[in-house]
Order: sequence, then structure tokens, then C-alpha cells
Amino acid sequence: MDLSVAFLGTGGPVPTALRGTASVLVTRGGEKLMFDCGEGTQRQMRRSLGLVQVDELYLTHFHLDHCLGLPGLLKTYDLNDREEPLQIFGPVGLHKLMGDFAPLIGRLGFHLEAEELEPGDIVPHVDYELEAFQVEHRTRALGYALLEDDRPGRFDPNEAIRLGVEPGPAFKQLQDGEEVEGKDGQVRPDQVMGEDRLGRAIAITGDTRPCQATVEAARDADLLIHDASFMAEDGERARETGHSTGVEAAEVAAEAEAKMLALVHISSRYHVGKALEEARKAFPNTVAPRDFDTVEIPFPERGEPTLVPKGAKRDTPPSTE
Repeated sequence: MDLSVAFLGTGGPVPTALRGTASVLVTRGGEKLMFDCGEGTQRQMRRSLGLVQVDELYLTHFHLDHCLGLPGLLKTYDLNDREEPLQIFGPVGLHKLMGDFAPLIGRLGFHLEAEELEPGDIVPHVDYELEAFQVEHRTRALGYALLEDDRPGRFDPNEAIRLGVEPGPAFKQLQDGEEVEGKDGQVRPDQVMGEDRLGRAIAITGDTRPCQATVEAARDADLLIHDASFMAEDGERARETGHSTGVEAAEVAAEAEAKMLALVHISSRYHVGKALEEARKAFPNTVAPRDFDTVEIPFPERGEPTLVPKGAKRDTPPSTE
């Protein structure tokens, strides 16, 4: 099953010609999960993926650069005759936020459900779960970890035949975890199935200081998407404002032993290439996606996460990218 992350907005609180405000879209098979919905998100969607039907939307916190695009997106869905229900998740305070947005949105022709989450809460899905974790910002805020279930190991038909299992329905029973009759008695699934294969994992912090909760949430993750608002020279400013430097994000990724780190929320005051170079000294497999770039995440036995450049580029120099 395909798993990818499309970066719709990678900039800080002030959008630029190249970088919009915070939003990423995770696609897993046919499911589409959005994390944050900053100003202009629906236009970013149209410029890249089209106006896709998001199944669930998760807000990390309620600063405007992370949620101001929500009323417009909901109204556009309504004007396009959306019928499918939409669930929105976020920290405590989400109900009040949606109440404040209600006069702006008006009536909707589809069912909208808002659910408040606490750190440690889990949103279950078939074959995976979304777990909320505590981050450290200036306001109540959550990060989210998408954690796939481990998958059964590979079935060995030759070993099953050797144990006297007839090819056919019995093969499927073994793969479904059932014992079947062999030539010398019962054959257990563990006799013909390889070791469980790891699922994939993505951790998304939103705005945060580096913290141990993120390290644990991102442990062995395929991709960590982390706040990198400041360069190291402005570390004190990062501490004052509840953000991280790119180097701090890299140190979190290294401690968590993540496979790839994506820096987002980089302030427009910086040359992104220099911020990336600085972070890579602490964690080499660091990327700084542009808006519309995608990270594709294969199953672990099939390779490593890969950044697919599709990003917005300035038509005329100079570029700070």
C-alpha cells in the first residue's frame, strides 16, 4: 500500500511567494489525512494535487498560520456538493474554535464532527493508528504519530507442502493465523510464516521546542516532520517563542533514530540552503521540502523514504532556496 506525504505549506507564519503556511497531506492507499490547514491551503491543493477530498483533518494547535485556511476549505467543499462526512481532530479548545468559525462558514451540506484529543489518545484505523503526543509550544498543542501495524511475515508454500499441507484453502487458513492438518498432525502458522514485517511510521510535531515526547513518538520513524523555525544563531529566540532550530530538530531525529527528517516552518529571514546545511551536520538525512514536494515511504524491506522534488520555484532570480 502506497504511503506518501505532500507538503502543501512549509513556511513560517508569514507566507512568501515560495512557501505557504503550515499544511501537509498524508495519503495512505485511498485515505487522505491533512495535518494543519494554514491560510491558502485550498489554493495550494489546487496548484498541486487538486481539491482532494480529505477524510480526516488534524490540527496541532490554533495559531492562525495553522488553522486559518479551515473555514475556506470547508465552505469550498460545501459549494462543491461534498456529501462525505469529515472528522476534525485537535487539542482541547477545538470545539470553541469551531464555534468561533461557525458564523464564517455558515451551514454545510455534509456532516462535520470535531473531536478533542489529549496526549496519549489514539484514533484507531484499519491496519494503523494515529496517536496524539504532547509537544512544547506557547499554547496547548499536540503532535501526531501515524503508526502502522506490523504485517505478517511471508508465507513459505514449499515448507507447508513439506509438512503435508495440501495447496488450496489450507494455505489461506495458515496465512490467516489458523492451524491446519498436516501429514504428521497439526501445522501451526509460525511453522510456515516468516518473521513479522515492520509497519511504517510518521511523526509530525507542529510548532514545538525539542522535547523527549517527540523523541519517543518518532522512535525508528520513517519520517519526522519537525519545526525548524530558527537557525542556531537565534537559539535564544527559539526558546523564547516555543520553537526549534534546525539543529535542535536534527538532534531530536538523531536521538529517535528516525530514517529521514523534514524541516518545516522555516522563517523567511533565512536562506533555506544554509539552514539545511547546518542541520545536516547533526543528522545527515535531513531535507527541507519546498511547497508541493512529496516524500514517498515504501515498506522497510523495499527501501528508504525518498524526497520527490515537485516544489514551487521562483521564475526569476534571485532565489534564496
